Amino acid sequence: MQKNVSTAIVGHVVGQPIYKVVERNGINYEFSRMAECDDDGWCPLQQLKSDEIMLKNGLIYHRLQEQAAA
Repeated sequence: MQKNVSTAIVGHVVGQPIYKVVERNGINYEFSRMAECDDDGWCPLQQLKSDEIMLKNGLIYHRLQEQAAA
């Protein structure tokens, strides 16, 4: 399940906001870039790094580093 944890919007795609930070499965991810997709909308997963996820709208987010407890 995806949850927006930041109200900061860094842009829009297809009329929908691109949130700076989202949560998925208890892990926070920060927006990185738009996926490169073909004309049919297929977005190859090979473009992802090991710490990244791609949402169904072609947005790529990278995992935020855990912050040490103060």
